[in-house]
Amino acid sequence: MKIAIDGMGGDNAPMAVVEGVVEALKEHNDMEIYITGPKDKIEAEFNKHTYPKDKVTIVDASEVISTNEHPVMALRRKKDSSIVKALNLVKSGECEGIISAGSTGAFLAGCTLIVGRIKGVERPSLAPIMPGRRGSFMIIDAGANVDCKPGYLVQFAKMGKIYYESVFKKNNPSVGLINIGAEEEKGNELTKATYKLLKEEDMNFVGNVEPRDIPTGDVDVLVCDGFVGNTALKLYEGAAMNLLGIIKDHIMEASALSKLGAALLKPVFKKLMIKFDYKEVGGAPFLGVDGICIKAHGSSDGKAFKNAIRQTKIFHEGKVIDKIKVELGQNN
Repeated sequence: MKIAIDGMGGDNAPMAVVEGVVEALKEHNDMEIYITGPKDKIEAEFNKHTYPKDKVTIVDASEVISTNEHPVMALRRKKDSSIVKALNLVKSGECEGIISAGSTGAFLAGCTLIVGRIKGVERPSLAPIMPGRRGSFMIIDAGANVDCKPGYLVQFAKMGKIYYESVFKKNNPSVGLINIGAEEEKGNELTKATYKLLKEEDMNFVGNVEPRDIPTGDVDVLVCDGFVGNTALKLYEGAAMNLLGIIKDHIMEASALSKLGAALLKPVFKKLMIKFDYKEVGGAPFLGVDGICIKAHGSSDGKAFKNAIRQTKIFHEGKVIDKIKVELGQNN
């Protein structure tokens, strides 16, 4: 497959982007990478590495869209930006997917306006995979649509189910609606109306899921509007990192015996840190657009980009877009 990568997206670009590409090509010899950005800068980074030159194409782009620019206006003004050039590679069909760690607003707007929605999809949605106590789970939508209608959330559930099945090879994953209570009558007008619609769908809908039950991982696909989803996502990430920090602080303040015990548990803590490390996943897919679009974290390093490339490959091999087209394009 062919993947377009925004070479200037993210805090550590283009160094981290190039590192990720080089490492990914060591593991996957069945892909080609198109990387966009100032050709001299990108080439200078690649010259630091040994890599299969026939697998990499540098697409010159003289502009960069920053995070403080208005997304839509920036896309229109900066036609020669690295992210626009990468998006156009997907729109033209030259590449099957795109990865960017740049401006989230510009990327999401570009995926919708340039790549375009799948026919039948009302609103594309951001769908990160999160680590839970008993298994990984998805939050959809995690920030692309802060104002939603019940029908949008039903589509989010369908797309999330398809992606989860493809990535984790799990038939009929459970689907829940994030709400302030488990009872059917709880919530606002949006959640109550959505609950009724999801009950009528042919899926494993388990009902409402309270926020305190999100981290268990008992429910595979958690549906909500983008405002709730983004809040839950950031709270979850912050709580996890702060809890680990609190544990570390108490260990440092403890007695010598306690520190010895902590040293013995170091492999356990290391495993836990890996589980909550966003770099292991690589990025969050933007579902509902007619191309594989992966949004990587702004602070992504080479490892994160490598795993985002792997995630794009899994998305492609799972034929997720084709399945969404069948589910939403033909059934709506």
